[in-house]
Amino acid sequence: MVIDERLGVFIDSLSWNIPQYLKEAEKKAASENVPVIKRPVQTLLGFLLRFASPDAILEIGTATGFSSMLISEYASQAATIDTIEKVPARIKGALENYKKYNKETRINLIQGDASEVLETLVAQKKLYGFVFMDAAKGQYMNFAGPVYRLLKDRGILVTDNVLKDGEIIQSRYAVTRRDRTIHGRMRSYLYYLTHSGDFDTVILPVGDGVAVSVKNPG
Repeated sequence: MVIDERLGVFIDSLSWNIPQYLKEAEKKAASENVPVIKRPVQTLLGFLLRFASPDAILEIGTATGFSSMLISEYASQAATIDTIEKVPARIKGALENYKKYNKETRINLIQGDASEVLETLVAQKKLYGFVFMDAAKGQYMNFAGPVYRLLKDRGILVTDNVLKDGEIIQSRYAVTRRDRTIHGRMRSYLYYLTHSGDFDTVILPVGDGVAVSVKNPG
């Protein structure tokens, strides 16, 4: 967590409120050591979805299905929800959750590598009003081009874990060797979001860092 943990707990006590079944799904994921979006990010997502009321939503990185189910709670009932996942074990777990919590017809899980799926969606001329990206951190820059083309003008892109629990401020040589590539790629991605002109972006110290970007018309 980027902010002081005690302060985060206090803020959560004021604003965090999700349905009981999501609390159960969150607890189960934790017991299986599968990360889900942190509680401040859950609250932020709910707020943005209620504010923007998009008619089509895309999630990149399904994991256990927790975040897509959370999205379904705050999105309009008329909104479509697509989510992309390639790891077989996580696909299985997400589909089990969708069935258990009656989300099978509400959420469309697209199986496959996100880079390939995104290009397919672009070819299909799909458009989304809201994209939530929470996948392989080293691939964010690779996803950026197709995501831009998939977003409607003034659509919202929310990218999770962009500050890497505060590690992003460290010098490249201050992070472990195995993390240097991801560290550099994340810095490049943040520079792109804030300097390319494709998006208006604010970076928030929420959870492990969240970038909220609004697409500028091309």
